[in-house]
Amino acid sequence: MKKEAVVKLKKGEGRTIKAGGAWIFDNEIDKIKGEFEEGDIVAVEDFDGYPMGRGFINTASRITVRMMTRDPEQQVDEAFIERRVRAAWQYRKDTVDISSCRVIFGEADFLPGIVVDKYEDVLVVESLALGIDRLKPLILEKLKAALHEDGVEIRGIYERSDAKVRQKEGLQRYKGFIGPEFDTNVQIVENGVKYMVDVMDGQKTGFFLDQKYNRLAMQRLCPGRKVLDCFTHTGSFALNAGIAGASEVLGLDASELAISQARKNAELNGLSDTVHFEVDDVLERLPKMVEAGDKYDVVILDPPAFTKSRDTIKKAAKGYREINVCGMKLVKNGGYLATCSCSHFMDYETFTKVIADSARSAHKRLRQIEFRTQAPDHPILWAADESYYLKFYIFQVLDER
Repeated sequence: MKKEAVVKLKKGEGRTIKAGGAWIFDNEIDKIKGEFEEGDIVAVEDFDGYPMGRGFINTASRITVRMMTRDPEQQVDEAFIERRVRAAWQYRKDTVDISSCRVIFGEADFLPGIVVDKYEDVLVVESLALGIDRLKPLILEKLKAALHEDGVEIRGIYERSDAKVRQKEGLQRYKGFIGPEFDTNVQIVENGVKYMVDVMDGQKTGFFLDQKYNRLAMQRLCPGRKVLDCFTHTGSFALNAGIAGASEVLGLDASELAISQARKNAELNGLSDTVHFEVDDVLERLPKMVEAGDKYDVVILDPPAFTKSRDTIKKAAKGYREINVCGMKLVKNGGYLATCSCSHFMDYETFTKVIADSARSAHKRLRQIEFRTQAPDHPILWAADESYYLKFYIFQVLDER
């Protein structure tokens, strides 16, 4: 049996893991002692030999080591994986509606590089790192066993490891069944709204579970009101407005596939008479609506991430500013605006400043109702900055008088 390799950090490096994070970057490493295969578990030491824990290595990735444990004596074995998986499932049972939820959220559940979503009796897994890819079968086995004990029988697992980021790990993008094939259109119920989730071809793992309680928060503002839902995707905010009793709802999205699914979801909920969807480029449509003098009681802005790197933050800020200026102008005096960013790189301070600038440009005053983040099944692990990405504001919009 070969001796475990040791990764030694440079003096003054390792600030992320010393603060509680999980990543060690290639430029933080002084040397690697011993033999290893990519994906192996290695020991990590500070520059002076102080043991810092154990994680899996991949020198093909800029994130060279992802920490699995801070205990240098802890073996990353079957029992260890079972404890991690059971702790993740127990946390969901304690904090969220578990009918459909994110069961494992990578680093925030101390299983770096893997995401598992549960849609009723189907699991969808996304694996983004070589080391966790090797542990994936064991993680899924232990998860199915834990769910079984609570009476949840999983009828199928689908893998959506088709994100481009896998290529940075030297991994091929992949999607397909794990085990027997099954119908990949899964009906779920969230906040009283029914959806058909396409786990094979939908975005990410099929549905944006992270906005669950933000959608619920909007329900109380929508009864009897005219609502505009921008970047509606498969209609989730629009349908929450409809189910709450909105008088009229319009959802806009550039994707014909998404709008087709949104219309089916409206029909599924008996809302086709009040909730309508149109295929359109929202960035082009909003200024035209402002120019036409359109007004709504409630406007919801849920755009895709305008930036996926630090290099494009300025460009992204401009995009957020443009849609928020328009969104504010489309809200009737005393009406409501929900606006959010799902980009980790568009941090809280920058996003908040963009909204403030937008209000000045639109000559509106904002009264903050609440600030929210992602649902608790996407936990924010302090010191693991990548786990905090969703910022969600709800405002009352007032004319500047």
